[in-house]
Amino acid sequence: MSTTAGTATFGAEPQTAAAILARLDRLPATRHIWKMVTLLSLGGMFEFYDLFMTGYVIPGLVKTGMLTGVAIGMFSGPALFVASTFFGLFIGTFVFGFVADKYGRRAIFTFSMLAYCAATLVMAFQATGFGVCLWRMIAGIGIGVELVTIDTYIAELVPKHMRGRAFAFNQCVQFAVVPVVALLSYILVPRSPLGWDGWRWVVAIGAIGALAVWFLRRSIPESPRWLLNQGRLMEAETITARIEAQVRADRGGVALPDANPHAVEDLSAQGAFSEIWQPPYRSRTIMLMVFQFFQTFGFYGFAAWVPTLIAKQIGINLGGSLQYAFIIAIANPFGPLLAMSFADKIERKWQLVGAAVCIGVFGVLFSQQSTMPLLILFGVLITLANNVLSYSFHSYQSELFPTRVRARAVGFTYAFSRISTVFASFIIGFFFANFNGTTGVFGLIAFAMLMVVLSIGIFGPRTRNLELEAISH
Repeated sequence: MSTTAGTATFGAEPQTAAAILARLDRLPATRHIWKMVTLLSLGGMFEFYDLFMTGYVIPGLVKTGMLTGVAIGMFSGPALFVASTFFGLFIGTFVFGFVADKYGRRAIFTFSMLAYCAATLVMAFQATGFGVCLWRMIAGIGIGVELVTIDTYIAELVPKHMRGRAFAFNQCVQFAVVPVVALLSYILVPRSPLGWDGWRWVVAIGAIGALAVWFLRRSIPESPRWLLNQGRLMEAETITARIEAQVRADRGGVALPDANPHAVEDLSAQGAFSEIWQPPYRSRTIMLMVFQFFQTFGFYGFAAWVPTLIAKQIGINLGGSLQYAFIIAIANPFGPLLAMSFADKIERKWQLVGAAVCIGVFGVLFSQQSTMPLLILFGVLITLANNVLSYSFHSYQSELFPTRVRARAVGFTYAFSRISTVFASFIIGFFFANFNGTTGVFGLIAFAMLMVVLSIGIFGPRTRNLELEAISH
């Protein structure tokens, strides 16, 4: 059995912890394991609804004059609304990423969902543009905390041999809501059902739907790994035994596989932000900071600009390009679904590198097309590659740090993607206007993907099928 330095003073506790971790990692991927992943993914689905809703409700806000004359510094109108969303996400991930480490995965998963639902519902009833942007920022804080919590939660609950597939499935469920919010916005935003602005209906539906998922949270246990880190061995043992009983029931009473010796973290260590700047975590932290800053140019850059890029390429009006953009958006859930076939067979870092290369290559090819079928083809390929990138980095970043600092490390590094997204649209807009339209935009995206390839390819450790505790040594 492998243990880290510093655990010997705890007598039998490291051995007990190692045994519990080994029992968790040997579990087969049965119905109960997938049920836990599904419930967490449903929570994340409404979080994605709330996140992607940003772009779809802006036309309704503009139509009703809600954003007219609203400005703070360099941001005004729709730009302020978008900036409010991502500034809230930045605060949620950067400032409050630690709360799931301190108070537990289950409690924060529940609380953050309630918080952003309440803030989003309040936003639907605002009468001023400033009020809309303020409550949008507050909702963004809750969404940011939820993003971090779900990643750490899934990584710690599922066995090591299925972490990749679990994250791919999680992203598939979450991205499935993107066409839904697009369709609801298409139906409701131009209208005022029952005399209430359509954008308010879209906002309220997301908040109310997420509340329904809150009632399902009772079927999701606390992370035994987090409990072990808090010294609550009896609770971790009880939850692990309960999960094992459910898995045995799924297998018709067949005995579970034998548990192999397992690494265990230093149970005496107290998580602190400073730890992510110490070896071996310092290089991982810097690597993810660089990765997160640049990956948004490919992911959100393309997703936000695809209607404009299509209109520019073939000269159709923006209304027509929105229709084709919706066709491309339908591909969103299929990237992670495709990834389930290789998620645990290929090293995670190389999946990230491969996805980034595909985004760069397909983007350059997209910029050279002048016919709609080929634009849609390469648009779909970029979307699939983007979503493989998204699934794999959500899994990868949660594997690189120990349980005691996992949420705060993921939150801190993920925050760099939130802040870069605020400025990405301005930078892409500059390249679009000054560097030959789509050619300039995808030249910028190709450079950003090169930075992703270099940061992950050179500095990223391997994680596939390894114990979380072994990766963090």
